[in-house]
Amino acid sequence: MKENRNELILSDNPKSSFSESIKSIRANLKFSDLTGGKKVILMTSANPGEGKSFITANLAFAFAKDNKKVLIIDADLRKGRQHRIFGIPNDKHTGYSNMIVNVNKPGFDIEQYINKTNIDNLDFINLGATPPSPTELLSSDNNKLLLELLKRKYDYIFLDCPPVLGLSDTLILSRLSNYNIVVAANKQTKMEQLMDVRKAFMKAKTNITGVILNKVDKKFHKYYSYYGE
Repeated sequence: MKENRNELILSDNPKSSFSESIKSIRANLKFSDLTGGKKVILMTSANPGEGKSFITANLAFAFAKDNKKVLIIDADLRKGRQHRIFGIPNDKHTGYSNMIVNVNKPGFDIEQYINKTNIDNLDFINLGATPPSPTELLSSDNNKLLLELLKRKYDYIFLDCPPVLGLSDTLILSRLSNYNIVVAANKQTKMEQLMDVRKAFMKAKTNITGVILNKVDKKFHKYYSYYGE
């Protein structure tokens, strides 16, 4: 399976306005973490189809090109698609869900679950098998332990999470992340939906770090972003 170069725009067209916007977001995130202690970046959206996986892949690529050791975890255990973007088959025996189950078992080897991409400094963990209860698995002590182990190996970890509305998976993971970023689609994501997402994060006692507006008309800008605590 070959990686989908059409979605890795920073690889195909590093001088594009989109690529420059991604680099600007990278700079904003780095500037907000002057101590270097914030490692886990959660990416989500209000609804499916708004571009969160696409943005996650390109933003992680940008950090990797900045000589940072980066990991993408496909944390959408129901419909994750990062394996398609990077052309890495979803092995249902060695994915994120499997790691959570096995992390505290004798003989667990974290390296067996990590996929190397064709991009220097960028690794990937696919979603694995879909568990009977993703919410229960993500909220387990095993998952907390796993993320602590991975944080020792990487400068940045990107969690590509499910859409917020209708599921609690992302809100559970937001308690383990340092940044919570919502991707919205221009002329697609409704303002009331974004307000519902904000309320959901507030109810979970976590914060949205920023919003990225995707799918902006080319004649105005390929891409526009906004960040604010």
